Amino acid sequence: MPQHKTHEPCIICVAITGSVSSKAHNPAVPISISEQLESTHESFEAGASIAHCHVRNDDGTPSSDPDKFARLQEGLLKHCPGLIVQFSTGGRSGSGRERGGMLSLRPDMASLTVGSTNFPTRVYENSPELVEWLSGEMLEHDIRAEIEVFDLSHIFKAAEMLAAGQFNGPPHVQFVMGVKNSMPLDRAVFDFYRQTTQRLMPQATWCAAGIGRHQVTMNEWCVAEGGHARTGLEDNVRMDRDTLAPSNAALVSRLVDICHEHGREAATPAEARAILGLRKSSAA
Repeated sequence: MPQHKTHEPCIICVAITGSVSSKAHNPAVPISISEQLESTHESFEAGASIAHCHVRNDDGTPSSDPDKFARLQEGLLKHCPGLIVQFSTGGRSGSGRERGGMLSLRPDMASLTVGSTNFPTRVYENSPELVEWLSGEMLEHDIRAEIEVFDLSHIFKAAEMLAAGQFNGPPHVQFVMGVKNSMPLDRAVFDFYRQTTQRLMPQATWCAAGIGRHQVTMNEWCVAEGGHARTGLEDNVRMDRDTLAPSNAALVSRLVDICHEHGREAATPAEARAILGLRKSSAA
């Protein structure tokens, strides 16, 4: 029998919709607020304790409308008690400070990318000024940062910001691998990311997202190494090469099975809040 590195519960983040996946890619991708609420509730029941949230316009294009985020958060707090709500401040949903216009809603967490990188067809630009402003808004509204790491320098920048008191507590660090033109999936790099995060920010927690076909491989690596994990239709719309994922909940259930294979359980929302050091849920 293999030795399990930890029996700590695994925090499962479900990235419900993102900004790119569409019903043309997979009819199960939720677009409207009501579809997102239903999909998130199913994922919550399956074992997810964090919902990574984007909002869309009626035509499916990405939006940064604070009113849409407010409606989504209200529904999540009502239907998924204790669920950790994490808003995306990603660059596909708006430009400049528009990307943080909903932070006054005080979600539990928000994503923050502390440097720029290449995306499939464009530069994902995160200027120092914008990063400072977004982190300041998150600090003011008591929102925990989830650092999205597309490059090694992003770990060093996050550690610098933590030391300077620019976060409200140790960040949750997420390695993103498999985006075209950015960092590919690579085991040696994954291990170095983990080791560097633990060396520079020993108090931080970590997880990772594998894009497309790399999702399940990354789930395996994270769970086996004692980290936390992300899944969902934002990152990957398939169960395998030939099968579309029937729902976000199906992807969460697959990840729960991986946890069990490694002697771990999916963290409950209360356990996830304790591990991350978050404030208690307003719905609790």
